Amino acid sequence: MSLSRVFFLLSFLLPLLGQAQRSTPPPRPGVPAAASPAPPRRSATASSPPEAPPPLAGKGSPIKLLTAGELVGGDFNGVKIRKLLGNVSFQQEDTFLYCDSAYQYLDRNQVEAFSNVRVLQNDTVTITGDRGYYDGDKRTARMIGNVVMRDPRMTLTTPSLDYDLNRKTAAYTETGHLTDPQNTLDSQQGFYDTVSKVFVFKRDVHLVTPDSELNNDTLRYNTVSKIAYFNGPTRIKGKQGNLYAEAGNYNTRTRVSDFQKNAKIDTPNYLLGGDRLVYDEVKLYGVANGHVSLISKKDNLTLRGDAGRYWRGLGRTKLYGGRPVVRNISQKDTLYMAADTLISLEARPGQTTTRTVIYAYPKVQIFRGNMQGICDSLTYDRQDSIIYLNQDPVLWQAKNQLTADSMQIRSKRGKVDEMRLYANAFAVSQDTLLNFNQTKGRNMMAYFRDNKMRRVDVLGNAESIFYALDGDTATTGMNRVLSANMRLLFVESKLNKITVLANPEAKFIPPHELKPDDERLKGFAWRAKERPTRRQVLGKQFDDRPRKRPAPKKKAKPTSKRTIKAKATPKKTPTKTTPQPVPKPKTAPQTTKPAASVISPKPSAGAPSTRR
Repeated sequence: MSLSRVFFLLSFLLPLLGQAQRSTPPPRPGVPAAASPAPPRRSATASSPPEAPPPLAGKGSPIKLLTAGELVGGDFNGVKIRKLLGNVSFQQEDTFLYCDSAYQYLDRNQVEAFSNVRVLQNDTVTITGDRGYYDGDKRTARMIGNVVMRDPRMTLTTPSLDYDLNRKTAAYTETGHLTDPQNTLDSQQGFYDTVSKVFVFKRDVHLVTPDSELNNDTLRYNTVSKIAYFNGPTRIKGKQGNLYAEAGNYNTRTRVSDFQKNAKIDTPNYLLGGDRLVYDEVKLYGVANGHVSLISKKDNLTLRGDAGRYWRGLGRTKLYGGRPVVRNISQKDTLYMAADTLISLEARPGQTTTRTVIYAYPKVQIFRGNMQGICDSLTYDRQDSIIYLNQDPVLWQAKNQLTADSMQIRSKRGKVDEMRLYANAFAVSQDTLLNFNQTKGRNMMAYFRDNKMRRVDVLGNAESIFYALDGDTATTGMNRVLSANMRLLFVESKLNKITVLANPEAKFIPPHELKPDDERLKGFAWRAKERPTRRQVLGKQFDDRPRKRPAPKKKAKPTSKRTIKAKATPKKTPTKTTPQPVPKPKTAPQTTKPAASVISPKPSAGAPSTRR
């Protein structure tokens, strides 16, 4: 074909193509023809509407209009808008949007929905509200008014909600109420990841389970595992007691708490705390570690240790590690007891008849004012205020030492009232000349007044030796007494008088006739080196020593100015001077010695008298 014929055909076809483009399509069935230049109306259900222009590079896919009762399209202020009325639905990838009416912004790939708005993603997450705004490029949806979000595991209601369809996360900032089959949760702010099924709640968080309530300021909750994680002051109220911690987690399904900072269990009678605390509300069993403390609310009793176990159902607490210590404060007197293991028994839930008892073992140490003691095992009946010492017990009171196979310490009104020594009882006291006055017998009863020993009754096979003194400077002899029973009287905790009660045998031995065997009763042992100090008993659990403040560092004096001045001054040639001899003093200096302190001797109380 020649080139002229091709040009002729093109000139003939081009006008026809332009006329076809300017012509309007015929009206579709059921839709009236347009009577004016206004935008045409047509049914969106009869056929698919024209698709929005393709998105720019890097933006989301276009939002497709699926259905609408009416559609009005046109340009409003230069913006392409579709106004949709009645049974409106859209789709973008795996997300569907339903509403009663909507505006679709074609250029921006956005939809503004009104009334009965519903967003559905993957048939798993459904969000409903009064009004919604959907951004197809950012893939975000904002719902406002009576918003309800549902997935297979929970339901969330809130005034407004922002949902990211790419990350599948939701967030609210105007209070939210979460419910699942077992629990409810309220907070001022929240964030939910629908993939990991984890909620993050902030401000005034309140979690309610069938058996407890949790309150804190920040909480992370897994809707699959039903575990709540928290960081900050948190309180859990339960039927068996309250829990407090500043970090950790709580399993609402198994009701097991794992508290990791400043944890506490608060029961009607006790307060148990530690650095970390794991507590099972079903088994009523807890394990505590680090700075463990058990505080009795009724009688000012505190137990401290490094580790502990708590059986709430048995009313039993065990402390061990780091030499746990018991502190019992009564009036102005305080009793401390330390051992390798401490066990406290209290009344079980629903019982009031169980006696409150503390067991301590082994290597027990006691400190109370001017009384100290040791033994291998101890029982403290707090209801009757009786301390039972077993297995090689030793008690010291002032300069007196008491030993026996077993002992009892009985208190009244917070003060030591009586001591009972059973089997092989032995009492030793040291006088001013360091002589040992000794008394032994089958049993002994020691009586106190204002925490000072005033009388000791020796019951059965009584035997005693005591020294007679001339003032407080010389020993005049030793008395040796045998009797069935004997009574020792003390003044200011010092032996003053011995009274023989039945069948006495006594003899006086002058100092020059004393033999080493005469000065000791059988079974004598002075164990002052084993006497515990307050610091030893308190240990690290009640370390009340003041902390030493670091000494302030002395500032180094600047030397730069002096150096500059030294350089600025002109050098002078030194002049030779003949040194003059130092005149010698006429009299040599005398060295003065400090005057020796003179201690006046104390008046002698006299030797203890023996009376039949």
